[in-house]
Amino acid sequence: MCKHGKMRFVCGRIVLMENENLEKIRHTLAHLLGAAVLELYPKALLTLGPAIDNGFYYDFDMGDDKLAEADLEKIEGKMRELLPNWMEMSGKEISYDEAKGMFADNVYKLELIDEHKDDGLSIFTSGNFTDLCKGNHVENPAKELKNVGWKLDRIAGAYWRGDEKNKMLTRIYGLAFESKEKLEEYLTQREEAKKRDHRKIGKEMDLFTFSELVGVGMPLFTPKGNSVRTEIVNFSRELNRELGFGEVHTPNINKAELFKISGHYDKYKEDMLSVHSQYVSDEMFLKPMNCPQHTQIYASQPRSYRDLPIRYSDFAVLYRDERPGEMSGLTRLRSFAQDDGHIFCREDQVTEEISNILSAIQKALQTYKIDYWMRLSLRDPNKKEKYLGTDEIWEKSQEIMRTLLEEKKIIFKAIEGEAAFYGPKIDIMAVDAIGREWQISTIQLDFNMPGRFEIVYTDKDGKQKNPVMIHRALIGSPDRFLGILLEHYAGNFPIWLSPVQVAIVPVRENHLEAAQKLQQELKEKMIRTELCSGDDSLGKRIHAAKALRTPYVIVLGDKEAESGNLTIETRSGEKMTQTADEFLEKILEEIKERA
Repeated sequence: MCKHGKMRFVCGRIVLMENENLEKIRHTLAHLLGAAVLELYPKALLTLGPAIDNGFYYDFDMGDDKLAEADLEKIEGKMRELLPNWMEMSGKEISYDEAKGMFADNVYKLELIDEHKDDGLSIFTSGNFTDLCKGNHVENPAKELKNVGWKLDRIAGAYWRGDEKNKMLTRIYGLAFESKEKLEEYLTQREEAKKRDHRKIGKEMDLFTFSELVGVGMPLFTPKGNSVRTEIVNFSRELNRELGFGEVHTPNINKAELFKISGHYDKYKEDMLSVHSQYVSDEMFLKPMNCPQHTQIYASQPRSYRDLPIRYSDFAVLYRDERPGEMSGLTRLRSFAQDDGHIFCREDQVTEEISNILSAIQKALQTYKIDYWMRLSLRDPNKKEKYLGTDEIWEKSQEIMRTLLEEKKIIFKAIEGEAAFYGPKIDIMAVDAIGREWQISTIQLDFNMPGRFEIVYTDKDGKQKNPVMIHRALIGSPDRFLGILLEHYAGNFPIWLSPVQVAIVPVRENHLEAAQKLQQELKEKMIRTELCSGDDSLGKRIHAAKALRTPYVIVLGDKEAESGNLTIETRSGEKMTQTADEFLEKILEEIKERA
């Protein structure tokens, strides 16, 4: 049984599969991989083999056989040997009993057959290989895969159905792109990504750490790391003030009843962390989001139509019960904050409010120098049971979002099945310096939650009406965004974000006093400064400052002490000479302008 779709969520980022044929290619290669493994290891049991954002994989129960990376060459060779004989992919529907008989020796396929018996079952055959599958392949693999760029990539362990209570399987990953040139481009990009790995750079720059004693997925930020995180938060706070948001603070623990009313309990419970009290019997959870709490602040007093819009922002820490194997440094966490915000407004105010938020998001990403595109995330019309609200509400809210984007002449991609369970979204997909895509900002239109909480305002006709609720995040989680920025900049933060903005290196011990005086002058202007003194040689201390990716390094010796001029070297290697006042004016302007 193969799973396929247009959207993949991998390692904390979402990737759109624009090329439908490419997905068919990858899906077909997953079948070819399954066939090759069975040829070489007849006792292996096949489980699931989907297409993914950069290729495909297949999970196998290898029994007594053990696979190593060295075996990939042999398996890939067998795939290439089989491929010329795969002249077609033929499929047919089969009955439940036929399926059970065909896969009687495979407990994994039998489980899938039982699970999908009401959906209709089908098999696909090419060469001598048949697999349980719903389709979506190329018609003639031998011909259509001839010029495709593909290779087997790596081996990993994977629990059956992603559940650590189940058996550990052997997963073989493959890469696949439209051409050999595209494959090479991807491999080059991936090598660059390894160099930019935020976990590696973060350790080198002493920005954050993780502790087994604290728990997986819960970051600890050092003073340097927290200074960067604080700058991110403060910029979002500045944008919030411009938008008219009032910042609130809400508790981390909440009664289950709150989430039952909001709908999160039924739709989201498996991702929530439960909490137990020794004094009360209430079912409680660490909160995964802020929106239900904000409804209660709104509900704390009567509201008039004249009071709207009411805007709340919130940076409280959130918690989600991610699986341990899905953690990925800062980009996939159990404990994180968001630059979260909610607007309660009249329906006639929705367009203006969303338009203002879009402008703020665009300003933020322009400042961070990150490219982006926008996705209109819609309800899946074939799975309406996954969502709250009536068809009428969904049609209205989706049309509002679509019309707004069209009127603002914003190019977007509409994708079904990616909406929040309570409403459609505009998701901003950031594109980093090496072309990877990350979902960060979001704007969500919600006609459902206010009614569920029975929150109202008195309209000018004296009637009680439910406000419309807009959920939004400007850059998403500052914790996760820090990890994205580390890789985007390769650690070379712009000066306003840099954990150390200036490093001062005294040449000898007799220059220490002048260096300390300069450091104090810079600190008084709130410039993050580090003094690189000590017993190491001058060369080593300069190298250490540059290794921390410090924007400006000032070397202070006899010449500088006598002339009053500073010898300054930038991170890029440019050297200049300025007075302390000139340098101070320059750096303060760069910080102010977020240059």
